Amino acid sequence: MKLTHGLKSIVILSAAVLLVSCTSSPISPVSERAMPSQLGSAKDFAAHYAELSKGPGKIFNLDPKVSSVRIFAFRAGQAAKVGHNHVLSAPDFKGYFFLALTGAAASSFDIEFRLDQLEIDNPDERKNLGNAFASKLSPEAIASTRDHMLGEDNLQAARFPFVRIRSVQISGETPKFAAKIKVDLHGQTREFWVPLTVIGLPEHLSVEGSLVLRQSDFGAKPYSVLGGLLAVQDEVIVEFKLLGSS
Repeated sequence: MKLTHGLKSIVILSAAVLLVSCTSSPISPVSERAMPSQLGSAKDFAAHYAELSKGPGKIFNLDPKVSSVRIFAFRAGQAAKVGHNHVLSAPDFKGYFFLALTGAAASSFDIEFRLDQLEIDNPDERKNLGNAFASKLSPEAIASTRDHMLGEDNLQAARFPFVRIRSVQISGETPKFAAKIKVDLHGQTREFWVPLTVIGLPEHLSVEGSLVLRQSDFGAKPYSVLGGLLAVQDEVIVEFKLLGSS
């Protein structure tokens, strides 16, 4: 029986949706013994900032309960309309900001969170993001998204659980700063310049900023099925608002 072009397209789209909704590559539990090179970094920079606190300046502990770190991933491919945009959020992280008395050039910050602890498509996050994130996702669809985006075929969260963002250089004046940062992701490190808005100093700390990362720049392959018919865009947006207390 010969399929018409229209029917053939429907069959392909149905297969794609079935693949995206039902197939998965489960993330195995992270083995601390298997990943010694990625462990202890939060402890290490905590010790670094504890040492900094002994000198002139002020240390702010970044509070995940009142802060937000979100990653936005976008649908792609010829069948993108049947896919979904996604928001990933970090409910927990470790972070510090050192305010040097001598100014921005001597100040620094570090933040670290785990990919395998990210929340995927939290309804409370999606509902305030407009039409692009208006679709309601089932628990099964969210679980499948987690498996695809964080599994062995993409960001490999079991092998590379930690994401770390650390400052290399800060310039500017309150409230606008430019920060050169290093991002450790997927076992690789890349540098970026990002704009920051910092208010509340020196009594309080509020930092807002965002940056664009390409997954392929870190050796990760963006999710794709059926030759790219359904896919996730290479570029993701990382957006953060960090609040800290001394």
